Amino acid sequence: MSSPAQPLMIMVAGPYRSGTNDDPTKIAANMRAMNEAALQLFRAGHLPITGEALALPLIETAGSRRIGDAVFDDIFHPIAERVLRRCDACLRIGGASKGADEMVRIAEEMGQTIFRRIEDVPGCG
Repeated sequence: MSSPAQPLMIMVAGPYRSGTNDDPTKIAANMRAMNEAALQLFRAGHLPITGEALALPLIETAGSRRIGDAVFDDIFHPIAERVLRRCDACLRIGGASKGADEMVRIAEEMGQTIFRRIEDVPGCG
């Protein structure tokens, strides 16, 4: 594991539901892609985070019955936005995603570094 001179807390933003028609297999593939990127960031010495890692357990505990219900919507994106505001950077991965694009917009608004390729993250190239 290599360590960057300055470890960063990096939000991994990618599609979760986009393009899946809420198919659990496709959603799992999207989660896998975000987790693989997060693992690569971790191994490079950074602190990676996904909003999903924090939101999904809370959504379940709060009693959500299905993806996209009121409980899901009250927690899913809002927790990601709150965490993002504590991050140093955002890594945008994957295909089309309104939610991931919104994370990038917020990160840009805050002046955070935006990485669009994992190879551009210090220690990952």
